[in-house]
Amino acid sequence: MVPHNQWRRRKEAQQGEFAAFAYDRSAVERFRQAFPRARWDDERKSWFVPGKMAARRIERWLAREAERNDVYGDVKGRDAYDFEPIDSRYLEVGDDLRVRTPYSKSVIEAMREIPWAHWDEDLRVWRVPFRSYEELLRRWPEIEEAARRSEPEERKRRREAQKDSEAQRAASARAAERRRRRYPLPADDLPPLGRPVATKQYGIIVFVELAGEVAEAAALAEYYPHADRTVDHVWGRWRAPTLAELIATWPARREPGPEALSRGWWQPTLAALRVARRNARSFARRQQAKQPASAAAHRTSTH
Repeated sequence: MVPHNQWRRRKEAQQGEFAAFAYDRSAVERFRQAFPRARWDDERKSWFVPGKMAARRIERWLAREAERNDVYGDVKGRDAYDFEPIDSRYLEVGDDLRVRTPYSKSVIEAMREIPWAHWDEDLRVWRVPFRSYEELLRRWPEIEEAARRSEPEERKRRREAQKDSEAQRAASARAAERRRRRYPLPADDLPPLGRPVATKQYGIIVFVELAGEVAEAAALAEYYPHADRTVDHVWGRWRAPTLAELIATWPARREPGPEALSRGWWQPTLAALRVARRNARSFARRQQAKQPASAAAHRTSTH
């Protein structure tokens, strides 16, 4: 029989409320401090707070957060833009500021550091309120430079310049190694099969086979410098995780320590899982978009 206190805790855990607010790193930290039991729900893109009083507590917290925001922030930001405007083809100005660039990891990292900036999936732009203009202006040189380097013509020019170079040959060798879908693992400390784990070189992956094949010392030295040479390593075969597997994976409470980094695999953190889930969703959308086009082409060819 389940004790009454334990039954009550289970009942309260089933009750609760979802909280959603514009992403801001400091706001997330304050939210986690106020609601230590809250858990992120990737499907609903919001935080779930358990408990019967969750809705009232969330409402009070959001009211306090609203008070923190400078009511004149957008007016000040618009004045700052008028005084020192950004003149760039990557910036559109309307009710807010919209940053549209070619895909670039550097741009994404910079935009995530700007308070209240968020990605608009429908418009395919980063939207920034005027209250964040000064931070956008401060980071704009690195954003614009990264965007220029990501233009198709610039990428092509760099590829042409690197042809037959030592760097190009090394990059080709690394790509060939990745296509082998193998990873060195300490023979006496193997990861679980069929579950997403984080790795040094390839991010979050799922190991599918541990055949016991010994990893060659030359390959370790060339492609996996993290591997501890004092222990024997075997090759583990891997695949990319599915979105469902990433969503079901429980994150680690803390960053990996030196022992896990030396081992080469560890339980992924929430930050790493978010990136992997976002990439998996983008990949699924691209695959979905290709299906109608492929079906239409097939129908045309059959007619």
